[in-house]
Amino acid sequence: METVPIRKIIHVDMDAFYASVEQLDNPELRGKAIAVGGSSKRGVVSAASYEARKFGVRSAMSGAMARRLCPELIFVKTNFDRYREFSEKIRNIFFEYTDLVEPLSLDEAYLDVTENKKGNPSATLIAEEIRNKIKEKTGLNASAGISINKFIAKVASDINKPNGQKTVPPEDVIEFLENLDVKKFYGVGKVTKEKMYRHGIYTGKDLKGKSLEYLSEHFGKSGAYYYHVVRGIHNSTVKPSRTRKSLAAERTFSENISSELFMMERLEDIAEEVERRLAKSKVAGKTITLKIKYSDFTLQTRSKTLPFYTATKSLIVNTVKDLLYQEPMKESVRLLGISLSNLNNESKKKIKPSVPIEVQLKLDF
Repeated sequence: METVPIRKIIHVDMDAFYASVEQLDNPELRGKAIAVGGSSKRGVVSAASYEARKFGVRSAMSGAMARRLCPELIFVKTNFDRYREFSEKIRNIFFEYTDLVEPLSLDEAYLDVTENKKGNPSATLIAEEIRNKIKEKTGLNASAGISINKFIAKVASDINKPNGQKTVPPEDVIEFLENLDVKKFYGVGKVTKEKMYRHGIYTGKDLKGKSLEYLSEHFGKSGAYYYHVVRGIHNSTVKPSRTRKSLAAERTFSENISSELFMMERLEDIAEEVERRLAKSKVAGKTITLKIKYSDFTLQTRSKTLPFYTATKSLIVNTVKDLLYQEPMKESVRLLGISLSNLNNESKKKIKPSVPIEVQLKLDF
């Protein structure tokens, strides 16, 4: 059994970030149900205020569905320049406490404060101080989760949302995970949740009762992940420099497309955007993926890995064309996307398997 040092990890997650920025900038929107994005006929909601969430409005929901759930919903255009401006201010606050900051998106990040610039031994107090400083400097609310690893910290940050925090110290980790509904486990989506329920796995305790062999048999490669995290084992460190894994562009159409010729016209434009983004990021990729969302909302991806790196539109288009005609369309199409992965900025790393750990149970947290 390997002994590893206890880490003090904070996951900070802004509350309804895009919507909160819009409400902050426009006092008339405060206290009202608003959705950022999604106003067009085929639009998708990027974020919803808590007032809108009470009606069931969620991000990634179609604007039409959101309107049906909440007839009084106010749609607001996205303003990513403004969101990035706030995100930079928030990130600068993080760096006042530690250089070990791993952003996940504009509105959330992991912080390793085991050793921090303030010399504060309490990760709980640091999280509270960070949240107060974010409120003071931006006017926005943040929630936080604090624990011994990234997985538990992320799960914990949802417990007391909005504008709250939850600490899971080492001695409470197992009990916390055992009592948790599996749908709250990070990495368990709607489909996996239903599958787990069918297998009689409703709580962390139920999950912990299944063997590694059982979980691997029924949940594939993810089985080992579930087996370890429910035991509090998640050895991924906070990585200050996150390497881009893929680069993509996609388009949702105002009218469904049923002709491959029309699809190729759209894919030409999308490939041009991908080429531009590759050039801006100074990367190239080997694996080209075509994303197709049909009119019935089913999603399909088709991929091809080239023997060399590419970042040129012509080669991307030729590959995507092959993928498009790989099989006939089953329905008309509402969305097309192209992504490149297996990028040349990825360094090959040896994956260290998860191993049991011994931890010191009493620690100032």
